[in-house]
Amino acid sequence: MYAIKRFLADEQGATAIEYGILAALIATALGAIFYPALKTMYTELFDKMSNNVKAAAANSG
Repeated sequence: MYAIKRFLADEQGATAIEYGILAALIATALGAIFYPALKTMYTELFDKMSNNVKAAAANSG
């Protein structure tokens, strides 16, 4: 029983977990905020790449 109480009272490593949770929350918030702009940017990028590949394939014979 003493080992269980000691284990529950041990806070070693708790700070690292808290920072990890905080970083995950910040990353999620930034993803939600910038999602529309990133979606547009990547859609345009891949459309340009696709068109360039199609043009190169058509010109190669």
